[in-house]
Amino acid sequence: MALKTHFLLLIISFLVATAFHDVAAAMGGQKEGRVGGWEPIKDPKVKEIGEFAVSEHNKEAKASLKYEGVVKGETQVVSGTNYQLRIAAKDGDISGNYEAVVWDKPWNKFRQLTSFKRA
Repeated sequence: MALKTHFLLLIISFLVATAFHDVAAAMGGQKEGRVGGWEPIKDPKVKEIGEFAVSEHNKEAKASLKYEGVVKGETQVVSGTNYQLRIAAKDGDISGNYEAVVWDKPWNKFRQLTSFKRA
């Protein structure tokens, strides 16, 4: 009989802990973004990432865009960070917006432009 009581208490404890976790999350208790989810960008190195995206695009496409700034962006935690940016850049005399995704793993000194296209 004691084994059944311990098992029942274990299940009840698990259910209560899960319920408290869900309530805390719903009330904003989770401060960090979800792994894999896109979050508004808060990273101060966003300018550096935007400049890198334009520079890499220019190398790959043999283009000559001039970086003007990041209009908006989001980050995604993966094995490193994905930066999804809308970048203002100038092609000759014509300004335009471009969408870029950069994968960054600073601890490996790794940064890669994974996509770049006109918005």
